[in-house]
Amino acid sequence: MTTPDFADWLAICNLKAAYCRLLDTKDWEGWKQLFTEDCVLDTTGSGGTREQGRDRIVAQVSTALAGAKTAHQIHSPQITVDGDRAEVVWAMQDRVIKDDFALTGYGHYHETCVRTAEGWKIAEQRLTRLILDIERPAS
Repeated sequence: MTTPDFADWLAICNLKAAYCRLLDTKDWEGWKQLFTEDCVLDTTGSGGTREQGRDRIVAQVSTALAGAKTAHQIHSPQITVDGDRAEVVWAMQDRVIKDDFALTGYGHYHETCVRTAEGWKIAEQRLTRLILDIERPAS
């Protein structure tokens, strides 16, 4: 694996920036386009599920976040590229507010991105958490 050239580095960073923006604005059609058709999303390490296929991923995430206010931030990318494949680790923080709880999480996205005819796309993502603060409203 090699350090990516700046064009690849920038394209991968823009891909993840779009991921956060489209997720938080709930632009599900736009968000869907960031993944390969057979993408894998694994959140089992943080209490979630493992889903495969971008249609299934979008259906599961959009349902889980229905009615939620969210803010996802990513930092400090570590990117290595091997041809048309990149391994990326992002430090992350997310805030999710729903009627019955609010959470703030800190951890990492571990991703495999692939270069396609349409540009870089996320082929696999695994979320790990270091800290998860959950608040519940007083009864």
